[in-house]
Amino acid sequence: MTTPFWCLFIVALLPFVWSFAAAAERKRQLGAIDNKYPRLQQAKLEGLGARLMGAHQNAWEALALFTPAVAVSHLAGAEPGRAAMLSLVFVAARVAHGAAYAANLDLVRSAAFLVALGCVIWLFLLGG
Repeated sequence: MTTPFWCLFIVALLPFVWSFAAAAERKRQLGAIDNKYPRLQQAKLEGLGARLMGAHQNAWEALALFTPAVAVSHLAGAEPGRAAMLSLVFVAARVAHGAAYAANLDLVRSAAFLVALGCVIWLFLLGG
């Protein structure tokens, strides 16, 4: 499996990392995890819990952009070294994004978002 595909696998797991962290915060803030109405309970989270849910939701959105970028660059025969470097930077930026979201570091979060977005755009351009 290529480096971009391994990175895609990691990025596909990130929403679950933030979701599990948010679940722990649901239990801490609200006393228990309501598995019958999880979204209603998640909407009641504040502070760290709300930020972790934001990181969770944003991780799904990022996956929706990264997946076709990796596919296009691979199918178009983009230079493997560049595609690998961009994919690794994307993963690092997305991990930093989620951590900054949880830590309430909005400027760092925005910078990480822009770096990751730049990687997606560059991957598409490599395939062009």
